[in-house]
Amino acid sequence: MSEIRTGLGWDVHRIATGRKMILGGVTVPCEFGLEGHSDADVLAHAITDAILGAAALGDIGMHFPDSDPRWKGCDSLVFLRHARDLATQKGYRIVNVDSTIILERPKLKDFRQTIRERLAETLELDVDRVSVKFKTAEKVGPVGEGRSAESQAIVTLEK
Repeated sequence: MSEIRTGLGWDVHRIATGRKMILGGVTVPCEFGLEGHSDADVLAHAITDAILGAAALGDIGMHFPDSDPRWKGCDSLVFLRHARDLATQKGYRIVNVDSTIILERPKLKDFRQTIRERLAETLELDVDRVSVKFKTAEKVGPVGEGRSAESQAIVTLEK
């Protein structure tokens, strides 16, 4: 009988001018980006945490602390690959990823397939095992006021 595990990830970053908007490893043309120690890819961070959580391997901050200068400006897909590799070393395979980006603007629907493909490639999955959804916060709270972006992810692992 196989063992199934589920992990939940969440991340938030402030909106910042002078930064790139990178979501799921894809640069989205925008007049602002997200603030963070790495490239601030809120989606990659949430998925990384979901994988680590499902495999009981801690969280992204344990593996890539923002106090470590090695990770300054780092491509967050490095974090995602690391989580994938750690889960694989424990005998798990990623079954699927379901994720949501919560952001008032820009509208992201035209980037869905590109983001899914980049994540699938990084995680070594078929693209039909990666879901990316987009929501707004309906003008409520920091996300709704355009001050931040959030992402949520759930990952299923099987051994």
